[in-house]
Order: sequence, then C-alpha cells, then structure tokens
Amino acid sequence: MTTTWEGDQPPESHNISAMGWVRVAVRGSIILLTVLTGLLVLLPLRVIERPFCGAKRPLSPWVTQAVCRVSLFWMGLRFGRSGQPMQGEGAIVANHTSWLDIFVLNASDRVYFVSKAEVARWPGIGFLARITGTVFIARDRRQAKEQTALFEARIRAGHRLLFFPEGTSTDGQQVLPFKTTLFAAFFAPELANRMSVQAVSVNYHPPEGADPRLYGWWGDMDFASHLLTTLAQGRQGRVEVVYHPAIKVSDVADRKMLAARTEEKVRAGHAVTQRTR
Repeated sequence: MTTTWEGDQPPESHNISAMGWVRVAVRGSIILLTVLTGLLVLLPLRVIERPFCGAKRPLSPWVTQAVCRVSLFWMGLRFGRSGQPMQGEGAIVANHTSWLDIFVLNASDRVYFVSKAEVARWPGIGFLARITGTVFIARDRRQAKEQTALFEARIRAGHRLLFFPEGTSTDGQQVLPFKTTLFAAFFAPELANRMSVQAVSVNYHPPEGADPRLYGWWGDMDFASHLLTTLAQGRQGRVEVVYHPAIKVSDVADRKMLAARTEEKVRAGHAVTQRTR
C-alpha cells in the first residue's frame, strides 16, 4: 500500500459484548492454530522444494491455499468464486478492500503477492509474507531494471503474481483509479510476448443490517481493532471473487492501456455484484 485512502468517516467502533469476546477467543485461537499447523507443514516442504525445484514451488502453495480456506471457514466469512483463474504465465490485478483480501485471494487461487519492501520487516507478518513467496519491491525508479528481472524470474518459475493497482485499501464500496507504474514491467521484451494479465473483482457483502463498509479498512483505522471487530461478529457476511478473461500483454499498446482495460473489468465485476446484494 503506497498511499492512504481517507474516504468517508469510518463506522464508529462498537463495544464488543461478552459473547463477542468469546467469539474473538474461539475464532482467533482456532485460526492461529490453523496458521501454525500450516507453517509446520510448509517449512519442511520449502526445505525439500528449494534444492530439488529451485524457484518453482510445486507443493507449498497448496498449503497456503488450504490454510486460508480453513481460516475463512472458522472466521465465518462465506466464500464464493465465479470465473476461472488463468492458466500459464502472468499476473493478476484486483481491487483492494482490507487485510482480508490476503486470505480471500490466497483461498481462491495459488498466487504470490507483490508488496512494498517495508512489509518484509514487519514483525510476524513479514515472516509469513516471506515464507509464502511474496515479492517485495522498493518504490524506487532506479531499481526498475532489477524489478523487471525479478518479475521475469518469478513468472518463468510458473508463479502468478498478484498486486493491487489502486495502491491502497478502501471501504469496499468503489474501485479507485489504477496506478500504472507496475504495469510497465510487463512490457519488457522478455515478458510482453509470453504473459497475460487477469483482472479480478473482490466483493464483500456484510450480513443484513450491518454497515455496508463493515469489511473495509482505510484511513487511520487500526489493524488490531478491525481484526477484533471482524472476529467478534455474530453473523458474518460473504465474499465473492470474480475472475475475468485474461488479457495478453502483446495485444495491448502500453501500460496505460493495460491498466485502463483491467480497471474497466474490475469495475464492471464490482458493480454487478454490488447490485445483487
């Protein structure tokens, strides 16, 4: 996330009831146990994969996907998917609502997130991001060539890279204009003729009667408070992930056009599901 979207005033944080704290304790404990169990499986797999498979990860992404699906189940957030994730080499772009997107998009497909370099140093989260194969990039144009080489190596290894072109999370009620910076790397000669980019719309539907922005995380909202509020919900809503047909980079003139076409698809999928709540 490179900037912070302020938007409207966030919903007032409500006091968590005694039953809500029970849900936090139960759900939080089970999800933590799920993540730790996944690590106990993932770490030995990486020890095996690295010397025998190099950059390829034929097994460990399945563990990440399973952990995220189970975590969403215990969280109580219903999950649905329409359309098909792309096959072959390429990248995925999606709208960004909150930290929940990490669980949702990992549960939906075996992908590798592209994140700012600072995340690698965050306690706990940085370790999880590194072990699951997140690609860390610096916001420095002088490193564009190195960044392109890194993308190429990961794509050649069969990794589908996922990033959020909005550059920040929102309240989930709209899609912000896409930033075009990262799209430029895909037009390097080594990549343009071999890869595609797939647009994905992520749509959250809070439970009936709840604030429609319930799952959004933006402005100066505190992560811990948002996490606790989410886990404390008596009734959870659902999330739908819509996969649009992939676009071949070689069929597009430049990064601005590619950003515009993927943004158009994400907006269309977002608008349709918003109307069908």
